Amino acid sequence: MAAVYTGDSDVSTDALRPAVESLFDDEGQDAAGETRAVIVLHDGKVVAERYAPGFTADSRFLSWSVAKTVTAVLVGIMVSDGRLSLDEPVPVPAWQRGADPRGAITLRQMLTMTSGLTHNEKEEPLERTDTLRMLVGDGASDMARYAESKPLAHTPGETWQYSSATTLILSDMMTRLLTNEDSPKARRDAMQRFVRERLMVPVGLNSLIPEYDARGTMIGGAIMHMTARDYGRLGELLRRGGLARGRQIVSQRWVQFMTRPTPVHEGYGGHLWLNRPGSERVMFVDDAPRSLYAANGLRGQYVIVSPAQGLTIVRLGVTSDEQLPALRERLARIIRKFPGG
Repeated sequence: MAAVYTGDSDVSTDALRPAVESLFDDEGQDAAGETRAVIVLHDGKVVAERYAPGFTADSRFLSWSVAKTVTAVLVGIMVSDGRLSLDEPVPVPAWQRGADPRGAITLRQMLTMTSGLTHNEKEEPLERTDTLRMLVGDGASDMARYAESKPLAHTPGETWQYSSATTLILSDMMTRLLTNEDSPKARRDAMQRFVRERLMVPVGLNSLIPEYDARGTMIGGAIMHMTARDYGRLGELLRRGGLARGRQIVSQRWVQFMTRPTPVHEGYGGHLWLNRPGSERVMFVDDAPRSLYAANGLRGQYVIVSPAQGLTIVRLGVTSDEQLPALRERLARIIRKFPGG
């Protein structure tokens, strides 16, 4: 598919094109990695869309941790339905026995990554991390059971610890609220029906494909598939305060919660990264409005939302940790093109 640059009343095509094209330049010492898709939306309209050779508007792109934000939106829908409450303990049966201290962990603490659970996200060698053991190792057959079996390392609410296993627990929690049946198929079908009826259809995320483990639990913290345009629709849902196609899909208060800093990590909200101190490694603290936030994933996946600018940017591709600073600088070039940046 050829690149599309429509421009708008605020930013000309001639100004926007070189900033977007710079993301596809993977040569030189400051290379930003392999960019496969970029979409820029301003005030809800696509003003730039570009794909690398071999990829099109119909290509589904694997999500890493951007999936966490999708899961958080689904949790928010359940909160609006009255099935869950932010400041009540999460309903995990394994934690409700006797005087288990994990039984006091609240939904808010899970979403802000302050549960205190012993979840080792990164370590060398990588095979020792809870993330890989859960996804492809000895915990893969029942990921939620593996994640929920971990003890507390800290008092809930006092320490921030990024954790894919935390989001997996939220997926399992939602599934148990949707069905009393125990078979993997029944669990998978119940969750998929909820995702389709409450998110995919009303928002128009027609390409969304979540993956499930052998137990029928949506993986939730990673491994969803969508087109670049649907990643853009996810960003627009958040930018518009939970509105899509004239319907309130998730409450505005929930989006406000997701974009509010947690007390122990100013750069993180409710399964979203915030453009605040503490998020410099993944965000644009010196180059973009403080109100900007993003769903970020491994290898330089970004769904960036800047409400003050009416801006949503999607970047999908493969970038190494060493190349991330160059990638952030090139994304910042786009952000700075728009008023308020």
